[in-house]
Amino acid sequence: MSSAETPPSGSLERGEHVLPIRVYYEDTDAAGIVYYANYLKFTERARSELLRLIDVDQTALREEEGVAFAVRNCAVDYRLPARLDDLLEVRSRVGELRGASATFDHRICRGGETLVQMDVRVVCLRLADGRAVRFPARTRAPFQAFRAAGQENIALATGS
Repeated sequence: MSSAETPPSGSLERGEHVLPIRVYYEDTDAAGIVYYANYLKFTERARSELLRLIDVDQTALREEEGVAFAVRNCAVDYRLPARLDDLLEVRSRVGELRGASATFDHRICRGGETLVQMDVRVVCLRLADGRAVRFPARTRAPFQAFRAAGQENIALATGS
């Protein structure tokens, strides 16, 4: 699919979500490279769009279930800089899925080369008191299906 055909939410490709991102002037620092904190914004955008594509409605979760997702922790490996006007792809997979949390494995790439690797754990929080709670069933099923598609693709690629 060409970038002209890619929907605004990106695309799902063999258990991986792919979101194209253009680097704008506002994303860069005085040296003309992407400011390090903006990679966090890029992956946050990618997670939101991934959830939209797998039919996890965050607004409904908040309003009907009284829960929301929050980042619990994040590990970032900055390998190479992105620059103004670069066309990047944020490639995301769901990693470990627990009762109240999930990990997302993000790679920010340019032309197939990984610039930034980011592992993020999100937790499902009850808004009333900020405590972690199990994922609602209507959320867990889409996560599991998307994750399974990614694991199946990895098994096919490795021959396991």
